[in-house]
Amino acid sequence: MSHHKTRYLKHWLATLSVCLLAGCAVGPDYKRPDAPMAAEFKPAPGWKIAAPEDDLAKGEWWKIYKDPQLDALLAEVTPNNQNIAIYVARVRQVQALASGANAARYPSLGVNADGGRIASGTGNKNDLVNSDGSINNGAIFNNVNVYGGLSWDSDLWGKLRRNVESKEANLVASIADLENAKLSMQTQLAQAYFLVRSLDSQKQLLTDTTASNLEAVRLTKNQYDVGVKARQDLINAGSQYRSVQAQLIDVGVNRAAQENLIAVLIGKPPSDFSLPFNPLPARSNLVVPVVPPGLPSDLLERRPDVAAAERRMAAANAQIGFQKAAYFPSLTLNANQNNIGFLGPSFSQLFTTPFLYWGIGPSMALTLLDFGARAAKVEEARGVYDESVATYRQAVLTAMQEVETQLAALRIYEEEAGIQNEAADLAERGVVIALNRYQAGIDNYTNVVVAKNNALSNQQKAIIIAQQRLNASVLLVKALGGSWTPQNQTPVVDPSATTNSQNQQNTQGQKAEQGPGGQG
Repeated sequence: MSHHKTRYLKHWLATLSVCLLAGCAVGPDYKRPDAPMAAEFKPAPGWKIAAPEDDLAKGEWWKIYKDPQLDALLAEVTPNNQNIAIYVARVRQVQALASGANAARYPSLGVNADGGRIASGTGNKNDLVNSDGSINNGAIFNNVNVYGGLSWDSDLWGKLRRNVESKEANLVASIADLENAKLSMQTQLAQAYFLVRSLDSQKQLLTDTTASNLEAVRLTKNQYDVGVKARQDLINAGSQYRSVQAQLIDVGVNRAAQENLIAVLIGKPPSDFSLPFNPLPARSNLVVPVVPPGLPSDLLERRPDVAAAERRMAAANAQIGFQKAAYFPSLTLNANQNNIGFLGPSFSQLFTTPFLYWGIGPSMALTLLDFGARAAKVEEARGVYDESVATYRQAVLTAMQEVETQLAALRIYEEEAGIQNEAADLAERGVVIALNRYQAGIDNYTNVVVAKNNALSNQQKAIIIAQQRLNASVLLVKALGGSWTPQNQTPVVDPSATTNSQNQQNTQGQKAEQGPGGQG
């Protein structure tokens, strides 16, 4: 290499180094906008302003219910649910896009080669035959061309960096979407599971009531046969028996639908899945986990849909810089080494100096006139960013709304459960009184029918409220991101629901600063 070429190359590299050191990323740097957020929840004072943290694991939140069957079902959701599998595949796609964007920041190396053998004659028809009579094929040459090149985009204006920033933010958002899908499928299964258990409680109640009504029909018929009771009493007893029997059949339809839903959620054909009969515990034994009012705000920070919205906002912000970089020239460093189309009888001369040349230098490209195309792209990127800001703020508001709603629901359902349980107890006493008056001949069977229907209705309402309390508890877990450690939590079922065990639970609850579960 000549002295002049060496000096020129050093000068150019020095100039490039200055440009690289002075390089910057055009466009606005990301700063998370403010979102409307209250300092605390209305039913739960002590919460502080929260913001999403999308890098925290959600954990096995369902352990707070202390239900082995529920634990076993939920353990099958993540590996088998096909909706979750869709989100896993999407994460892989976005991860590949992020890897590709990052790879564009590094040099690319390529090589190309072509070749062949060429035979040429002398150009004289008299030379087609040699003097010895053989065919003159002329000279045979090897024609080989090899091209090698190295190219690198200096990214002076940060276009590639902004693109990587955008793609990586989208990747984190996609991972948050996956976590949200897991939480959604898990809570959907938990809701269906508790509904199945409440339907089993309804079935148990209706089965017992049907048996009792059938016995009442038998006794009334015997009394009617001997002339002690009127035919109307027998008709009323039979009508009540059939009415409850129809309700019992209807429960089976609803249970089958929920059981099939659970099967799909764990990735099994409904025909291959069934749940054993498992009613909720008696009203006095049902305890619903209650979110303590002093929970730290990091529960709300772990809500994955808010995290996804925040990361997409960051990705949209980076795209503004990506589009703005189109206003500036792109500077690319190219280096290549080629042969010049070697022709010769021997391949050994292919890489000898006379047949090679090399080159190195920059290339610059700049669009001078595009009639507003670049400006339109920048404005589009700004519009997408503004949309993402509104989406993020709406996600925060929705999160606050859902938490407020479920906290209120738990508090109200607990109060309602206490009143409804008293109503059910009173209605059961009313049945006893009505039966005694009927057996004594004071009243006809119509009063018994009314009392039994009232008792059945109140008992069914108590079961529904118990299921609503469990459902609200699950929805609150979802609203909070499903992410608190299940320590010192009260189980749904306390097998030893005696006075001593209740006192012990209350003592433990006070130590854990946990609100007591009401009777359902």
